[in-house]
Amino acid sequence: MLRLLVSLALLFVALPAVAQPPHLKDGQLIVDGKPFLILGGELGNSSASERAWLQPHWARLKAMHLNTVLAPVSWELIEPSEGRFDFSSVDWLIEDARAHDLRLVFLWFGSWKNSMSTYVPAWVKRDEKRFPRTVDADGRAQEILSAFGTATRDADAKAFAALMRHLKAVDGERYTVIMIQVENEIGFLPTARERGAVADAAFAKFKGSEEAFTADAYARFTEAVARAGKRQYDLPMYVNGAQGRPGKLPGEYPSGGPLAHLFEVWRKGAPSIDFLAPDIYFPSFAGIVAGYAKPGNPLFVPEANNAGDPRAAANAYGVIAGHRGIGFSPFSIESIAEAEAAKLRALYWLLDSMTPEIARAQANGRIAGFSPSVSFDGVVDDKPQVATLGGYRFTVGFVDPWTPKDKQVPAEHGGMILWLGGEDYLVAGSGITVTVEPASDKGRAGLDRVEEGRFVDGRFVPGRVLNGDQTHQGRHVRLPPDAQGVQRVRLYRYG
Repeated sequence: MLRLLVSLALLFVALPAVAQPPHLKDGQLIVDGKPFLILGGELGNSSASERAWLQPHWARLKAMHLNTVLAPVSWELIEPSEGRFDFSSVDWLIEDARAHDLRLVFLWFGSWKNSMSTYVPAWVKRDEKRFPRTVDADGRAQEILSAFGTATRDADAKAFAALMRHLKAVDGERYTVIMIQVENEIGFLPTARERGAVADAAFAKFKGSEEAFTADAYARFTEAVARAGKRQYDLPMYVNGAQGRPGKLPGEYPSGGPLAHLFEVWRKGAPSIDFLAPDIYFPSFAGIVAGYAKPGNPLFVPEANNAGDPRAAANAYGVIAGHRGIGFSPFSIESIAEAEAAKLRALYWLLDSMTPEIARAQANGRIAGFSPSVSFDGVVDDKPQVATLGGYRFTVGFVDPWTPKDKQVPAEHGGMILWLGGEDYLVAGSGITVTVEPASDKGRAGLDRVEEGRFVDGRFVPGRVLNGDQTHQGRHVRLPPDAQGVQRVRLYRYG
């Protein structure tokens, strides 16, 4: 009996641990048992509809050090006729991503995409009685499906459930697909809410504004779709919101979408959705991000402006270090020009090499991010920013003292500071200058040692020891513009 028990014990020890599917834990995305930072890029709306067209782009995406591609999966392609599913477009996306060691986030283009309903199958488009549309102020039908169409909701949920069931069957052990976006930029246009007999009757009973009514209807519809999918395969799911311009009224922007000011309505109406995410195409990136940085809402920016945005690095540091975000992803990544691709490549190479350190610092609250804030009108506030970590107060400037002002763009500068413990720190980024003082204001802080370097296999490999002119005779830590770098800094106190 004892031999049997020992043999069984050895058998269980020898069995490999079963990896959990990707999931969220303590505000981090966990993939293959480890925190995962999405260094992503979202494909253009039609780019994932033909394998041959997309094929030449995969190697370039990998060369830019992306680890994740956001790819649309449209209802019209996977269910061309009711009840008959064709997952070939899904399968080749997974196959080609795996071949290039890339992960995927699938974007479900179901009932709505950018407020409209153009990605639904023809059998939905052509049956207005079963799948009712909204109407405009003159009573004319719009190419927008009603959020109160129960047959629409059920058909969308059925198709999405079939997709998730298929993903579990073909990817349930490899985890190429790590997350799902449900619908796309939901929100009603050009009025605050939809009209029609059913919608009007529902609004008459609703206690709240027209926009809250719209948000509640969309959230409940989305909940039914997400819940049906999660029953088949429980991957993290989110919704993305198209932002409104300042001073605009609901309906002048997509009313009722997953926006920061409607956060509670969406959380209540769609509990199966794990978080709300902003799509950001306005200069006021930092301000929009701050609205989504709420407890229990992991921060991810799936559309961080168009690929090639010169402020991408500064914005990424704000998301990942400033708000402990789980990822960053510019839109239309396959169309990026080579000069901008080189800049994104340098950023993603640095972030990828530092991911284990970043993840630890995020989990322990030992990270701070810095980037100049910009107003909606494009006015840059490049005043130094201050953060306290580990008993020291860091002041980060965005105007490089050794570069002529007409040769630098402070709005594109940014970086992060990670506290390693004790008096050891990592400073990474571009175009920032860091000065330090004790947080207690007692005595002074000096630079014991500053080393530039890089991370290889998760470990810092030092290069030059910086001093003299490179630290302004011990006065500051400097990351020059137009390059992404990291320095390891040891501080000391005196006086």
